[in-house]
Amino acid sequence: MKVEGIGQGHSSAVYAGNTIYVTGMIDTSDNLTAIDMEGNIKWQVPYGRSWEGGYPETYSTPTVDGRRVYVFSGSGELVCMNSRNGKIIWKVDVDEEFESPRRNWGQAESPLVVDDKVICTPCGNITTVVALNKKTGKLEWQSESLNTEPSWTTPTLFESGKHRFILAVTAEHLVAVDPKTGEFIWTYLYIKPDLIASIDPNNNPYVDAYYNGELVSTLINTPVYKGDEIFMSHGYNYPAVMLKLDPSGRSVTEKWFDHTLDSHHGGFVQMNGYIFGSNWINNVNGNWVCLDWETGEVQYEESWQSKGAIICADGMLYCYDEKRGNLGLVTPGPEKFGVVSSIRIEGAGGHFAHPAIFNGNLFVRHRDAISVFDISEN
Repeated sequence: MKVEGIGQGHSSAVYAGNTIYVTGMIDTSDNLTAIDMEGNIKWQVPYGRSWEGGYPETYSTPTVDGRRVYVFSGSGELVCMNSRNGKIIWKVDVDEEFESPRRNWGQAESPLVVDDKVICTPCGNITTVVALNKKTGKLEWQSESLNTEPSWTTPTLFESGKHRFILAVTAEHLVAVDPKTGEFIWTYLYIKPDLIASIDPNNNPYVDAYYNGELVSTLINTPVYKGDEIFMSHGYNYPAVMLKLDPSGRSVTEKWFDHTLDSHHGGFVQMNGYIFGSNWINNVNGNWVCLDWETGEVQYEESWQSKGAIICADGMLYCYDEKRGNLGLVTPGPEKFGVVSSIRIEGAGGHFAHPAIFNGNLFVRHRDAISVFDISEN
């Protein structure tokens, strides 16, 4: 099944309640489109102002929570909509209200729903992370400010043992936040001058993270965790890091660094004690990499098409080449990048939207269209 007319964008699709939800830019407005599993558009509603700067397409993937859908416009408006008909329930211009610094490519994070709150990271001089009431949009709490720029990274909920906190990413930091109060539990400075200085500038024109004295960090990948350890990666030859949580949960230490899996914006997954993803050679090329979770040792680095997005399901990897749209089914072993089969998603331009999988269906968005594939065993 393929559905066109959803608007231009690189955001992913989500599935809930027998409905596919996906955002797209039409004219100068960001729209949320609801599609049934027969390929019929149920409704399409504009919800906010599109990003008007460079690369003006949607990047925020909607978050569905029962009868509500939460989504960001490119201009920084956090919007709550009725999941049945698209009616706007409430809207808060987060970037304006909390004086969020202007992003180079607009707002790209997806809202995180935790308990009765919606979490986002405007950053800036007023605050870093804020929580709004998910029913009313009223402010529940705002964290202290780290006086830093925002990233393009979606926050995630960390739950392991007795520890439960929000992991939020700024242009420089990884922050653990108490979801009840907004208190910083710990902060980790990831983008460091000494690590920047360790990169060979002759092989990387983007190494100068402090261009003209201002931070130009492009952190995009949401960290992954297992047990009491957290992995994050940046791109542009900047080293990835594995962090280990203190037993008290009040701090982290650096366990190992890696200079191979510098994921650009395709993300990474953890399976069977290994980390899989693609790295950055330049803005259009990269190899596919497997690291040992425990040691950081490189298991393989292999070329296949170009770098891209990766997800996993049912013990297999799905790797989506961003240059030409090749989608490969890959075995998750550490021995080699074993492509079992592949198909190509047709269409001009880069293939940057991450695929999604639910209930035996593979959802692949490319620009103005979304394709759905049956990948169930039967």
